[in-house]
Amino acid sequence: MYVAKRRLTLVALAIASGIAIQNPVMAQNAPIETSQANSAAPTMVQLPNFTQLVKKVSPAVVNISTVREEKGPSFQMGGDPSQLPDIIRQFFGNQLPPGFGGFPGMGGAGPQTEELHSLGSGFVISPDGYILTNAHVVAGAQTIRVRFNDRRNVAAKLIGMDRKTDVALIKVNLKNLPTVQIGNSDKLQTGEWMVAIGSPFGFNSSVTQGIVSAINRTLPDDSYVPFIQTDVPINPGNSGGPLLNLQGQVVGINSQIYTQSGGYMGLSFAVPINVAMDVANQIKKDGHVTRGYLGVAIQGVSPDLASSFGLKNTQGALIAQLSPHSPGGEAGLKPGDIVTAVNGHTVDTPDDLPRLIGAMQPGQTAKLDVIRNGQTTSISVKLGDWPKSSQAETTSSHPNSHKSRLGVTVSPLNDSQLKSAGVPNGVVVRQVTPNSIGDKAGLQPGDIIIEVNRQEISSVDQLRSVVADLPKHHPIAMRVARGNQQMFIAIRMDGKMDDSDYDGE
Repeated sequence: MYVAKRRLTLVALAIASGIAIQNPVMAQNAPIETSQANSAAPTMVQLPNFTQLVKKVSPAVVNISTVREEKGPSFQMGGDPSQLPDIIRQFFGNQLPPGFGGFPGMGGAGPQTEELHSLGSGFVISPDGYILTNAHVVAGAQTIRVRFNDRRNVAAKLIGMDRKTDVALIKVNLKNLPTVQIGNSDKLQTGEWMVAIGSPFGFNSSVTQGIVSAINRTLPDDSYVPFIQTDVPINPGNSGGPLLNLQGQVVGINSQIYTQSGGYMGLSFAVPINVAMDVANQIKKDGHVTRGYLGVAIQGVSPDLASSFGLKNTQGALIAQLSPHSPGGEAGLKPGDIVTAVNGHTVDTPDDLPRLIGAMQPGQTAKLDVIRNGQTTSISVKLGDWPKSSQAETTSSHPNSHKSRLGVTVSPLNDSQLKSAGVPNGVVVRQVTPNSIGDKAGLQPGDIIIEVNRQEISSVDQLRSVVADLPKHHPIAMRVARGNQQMFIAIRMDGKMDDSDYDGE
């Protein structure tokens, strides 16, 4: 988990630049030499020599510059001189210079258009001009230009991109280009030496080295990418450049950093090349990316929730909600099910499930190992395709309210309100008393309580009755709807909080 993420900012690595700067290209690969210190020196450790790797890979690494237009604020030609800043009036008095553009607030004219330049990196994956980079490098660009190590600077066309994985495929109209060798990111191990080539801050053909710090790392809002974490120095401008192993094979696309300063702080993240090539091949073949869709909302299993479900550990992905007519729902999945494996691959955390399902194609069958009511069962699901739009948030009106033992004020919902909220039953939380049981559990006004201790809640009286019988010193699972999402939270009637730092990783 990312304890430091409250203090750090995740930064995409493309940078703004007014100058298009060149970058390198590649060829074949050769074994990497190692050098040893002078034999006269006492016991020196052999370290990699990256010279040959860089010579052979660099010709296939390119610099990518883009231009996009953005509308700025309106400015008025001329206007009331009294509205000018003091520093301008000191020079011009009340006589505006010819063609003066004015300042915001001086009236009329339409929005101004500003050209924004960005800079990133990429690498050639086929001799006929296909190049991989990050989606955020080329997103929204009116023009894309690619500069090679031999100073050729040519226009490129965007073939397609996938924002979920931050991968883009572009193409230049050139033949017989040197290419990188694609490696296998699934074989990476923590501690391996890595090399990055790119254009940090516009310094093209820059080479840095480090090791793999972690694999299968999940970042906020990136459920489908098992990032490679390294300590390779990466900075803005490295976006889209290759991450290489000692054999000179590309194993990742440098994409993001965690930083307070905007520069490298020891935490760099790359998209695994196996993920990127799958996306590139789909874009090249079909023009778009498809991925398996289960149609469930999931969350982690906290220690209290594990206890409430009678589990011995927090492994798995807890299903909190199923979309209407979803593949998972039609196959028999239910809220409260805990998925522990997909086709034999273990689901340790909720982050594993989207990656495993997303790596499959619509129409394929996923065999899920599921814990339900303490028993393990197997459910086969024929996956659908990811929907184009998401459900809208729902709201509720305010009928008569009643206060419960939880320290929250709740109201019933009529059939129309339940349908609008997308839930079959439940009562809505109107107020939460500070430091109450409900407050400590995380209940919020607007939450709809659907289920308590595996019992469906259809009325205020039913909630009051169920809560009255809850044990005092044992965590109980409560299923709630919040906005257009559903989740489980753990309630303790003794008012204690789950002080674990578990957050689903």
